[in-house]
Amino acid sequence: MGELIPIVALMIPIVAIWAKHQQKIAEMNVKSTAEATAEKAAQYSSRVADLEDRVRVLERIVTDRGYDIATQIEALRDQRRVDEDDAGVPLGLGRKENV
Repeated sequence: MGELIPIVALMIPIVAIWAKHQQKIAEMNVKSTAEATAEKAAQYSSRVADLEDRVRVLERIVTDRGYDIATQIEALRDQRRVDEDDAGVPLGLGRKENV
């Protein structure tokens, strides 16, 4: 029994150091998790703000201009068709005028 007393006396500081080290590791894990969570929350907040802005623009288009969106889309399609067919000739290029 007398031999166990010095062993126990040496084990107490070792266990205390080990417990303190484990506590520091746990605190570092909590800190890194909190930072990552805060960063993700900021990204999500920014994305939500962007989406809200887009919805506001769409609402403004629908309410301000009425429901002529189909007409506008068709006009854009017609313009694209003109651009694809290479309609129109640049004035004065490639022509020689007799003077």
